[in-house]
Amino acid sequence: MPKPKISFLASHGGSSAKAIIKAIEEDKLEASPGILITNNGGSAIYEWCSDNGFPVYHVSAATHGPPQIADATIMSLLKEVNTDLVACSGYMKQIGPVTLQEFSGQILNIHPALLPNHGGQGMYGDNVHEAVLKAGDKESGATVHVVTENYDEGPIIAQSHVEVLADDTLESLRQRVQATEPNLYIEAIKSILSGGTKQATLKR
Repeated sequence: MPKPKISFLASHGGSSAKAIIKAIEEDKLEASPGILITNNGGSAIYEWCSDNGFPVYHVSAATHGPPQIADATIMSLLKEVNTDLVACSGYMKQIGPVTLQEFSGQILNIHPALLPNHGGQGMYGDNVHEAVLKAGDKESGATVHVVTENYDEGPIIAQSHVEVLADDTLESLRQRVQATEPNLYIEAIKSILSGGTKQATLKR
């Protein structure tokens, strides 16, 4: 039986995607790599994929025009390689309805806070860490969740926990949260692939 195939959506550095691909290559994750789709042809992850021979596609308004065409293209590319699970890695575009329907319950994202706190439209990257500090939260972390039509509202798969220190800056908090993300994402995917959670399902 073929191993489950994981594909990726990313916009910038794609650090989580690279960590998951490395885990697959080192046989630390029982899966096979699919493709990576980015909406940013000038991104670091596009360059990394090109340099490392990893299949990468640029799909955006610049390449495909109207959002519905880009959405259909993304769905088709993922289906062509028999994708079982999609891992978002700093993907800054809302996923379209065609892709969401075709891969319902099979698209994951990692968010740099403890959802449901500090989620929603516009809450990404340093905006999230700034909100955590401004709120005076005692704890932060990262959340792996299923992607749905609403930002950051899908079922939660796993979370890491990081104490917010009294002298934390945006940079120091970001670094500690980011340090937990690769292992959290990989362990969440392992749990899904082994059937350990019913909050994300593979359609084979």
